[in-house]
Amino acid sequence: MLLANIVDTSTQVAATSKRLAKIELLANLLSQLRGDEIDIVVSFLSGFTRQGRTGIGSAVVRDSQAPPAPAPTLQILDVDRALATLATIKGPGSEPRKRNELQTIMAAATAGEQQFLKELHLGGLRQGALEGLMFEALARASGVDIDRIRRAAMMAGDTARVARSLLESGDTALDAYSIQLFRPVHPMLAQPAPDVETALAEMEEAALEYKLDGARIQAHKRDDEVRIYTRALNDVTSSVPEVVEAVRALPARELILDGEVISFAPDGRPQPFQVTMRRFGRKIELERLRTELPLTPVWFDILYCDGQPLIDHPQAERFTILTTLAPPQHLVPHMTASTPEAAAEFLRASLENGHEGIMAKATSSLYAAGARGNTWLKIKKVHTLDLVILAAEWGSGRRTGWLSNLHLGARDTENGGYAMLGKTFKGMTDEMLRWQTEQLLALETSRDSYTVFVEPKIVVEIAYSDIQQSPRYESGFALRFARVKRYRADKSPQEADTFATVKMLAGFPGSNDPTPAPAPLSPKPANPAD
Repeated sequence: MLLANIVDTSTQVAATSKRLAKIELLANLLSQLRGDEIDIVVSFLSGFTRQGRTGIGSAVVRDSQAPPAPAPTLQILDVDRALATLATIKGPGSEPRKRNELQTIMAAATAGEQQFLKELHLGGLRQGALEGLMFEALARASGVDIDRIRRAAMMAGDTARVARSLLESGDTALDAYSIQLFRPVHPMLAQPAPDVETALAEMEEAALEYKLDGARIQAHKRDDEVRIYTRALNDVTSSVPEVVEAVRALPARELILDGEVISFAPDGRPQPFQVTMRRFGRKIELERLRTELPLTPVWFDILYCDGQPLIDHPQAERFTILTTLAPPQHLVPHMTASTPEAAAEFLRASLENGHEGIMAKATSSLYAAGARGNTWLKIKKVHTLDLVILAAEWGSGRRTGWLSNLHLGARDTENGGYAMLGKTFKGMTDEMLRWQTEQLLALETSRDSYTVFVEPKIVVEIAYSDIQQSPRYESGFALRFARVKRYRADKSPQEADTFATVKMLAGFPGSNDPTPAPAPLSPKPANPAD
């Protein structure tokens, strides 16, 4: 199939705001694909390539421009082969070789294809064919229930691979995608709730747990073989030997556990998140680091035990099984509650012990890998959102020479791209300013006299007082008193909070967000200081 067919579908999807029309366009295209084309196109229209990161930055893309071809001739398979070649180019002198390879592709592409390839490399595709829509399009094209497709994709950790199995072999091919040892699954995620009353409103009985400010991990064990994965499904086993030892000592032959790893100070209080993250990815001087910065795993869920998948068992049953395996010092503090008063007291205890807040989980809830829903809710002392940096403005005064005022966006799962929610320069240390200036300049796509626009790849946790309606931004909303809490190096842009979540928290629920909303906020004029 020609790349032009993909570009044409992408353009049409971007041009319509009607969800059903988007799904129909995607389903029609999917039904025409064969073999490797399926993997490639599903990846492309989800905004990435199946080779992953090829090390192509904005400078290489900018310097690889070529006069457009007069007519479409590029085949999808040709583009994929060229991207595979790009991914293998590494080491000294790699940048000019990548530039030449990319220029060869660009020279064979029409103007529309060039723009598509440029946006694909820089993470700026706005056609709206995000993962949720892709699941619906696959369901339409195959006639298979969407929940079955979504579950298979989360178990496989790869939507494109599941799409190919489904479109080539039908419904029965999805049977292969069940939870398996040493094939990490996307972790179940939580929605934010403004307070304990809201969190408990939908739950007859809630399991409450301390919300730890650590790094999410998933541990897999078979006999003495243990692997530790991050929330992004990266293998960090070699960096966390004390976690491996703790898992190996558990009294079960086969296990998959969900939890957090955290560094505690000598007085037992948790270290800041950034301190814990110093250990991840480190493979040298581990014995010294184990002494200086020991890590402790804290488990809160079990997904598999001795040949039995547990994700379809209720949360209360899973936690009971976990308590028979893990020693108390490696179990998250936990209680069940049905009243706001008991939950509020538990929240107070968590905060006094230095933790972020609490989790409220419906005791009947199943483990929905990769999904967010109202069966897992998080309540923090302050409101926070994980947002993506879209641009940054040059600072003034003591911040002269540094990129300071950040433009913040939430993932727009309906229309694609990001919904801007405001700017902030608050909460940054000199060290953060230096770091973000270096990182953002490396991701630059364009600039004007005072703003540098960047690839949407860096996630930052933003604390704020509330969300107000605002005519200043196209999204219609703005964060009040926003300030940077920390950078989330452990999160990808695809894990940032969604615009639907923002509208829910502001009292204007998104059409796809099941979480109950608090009372609507009164519209307020935009505050220039925010």
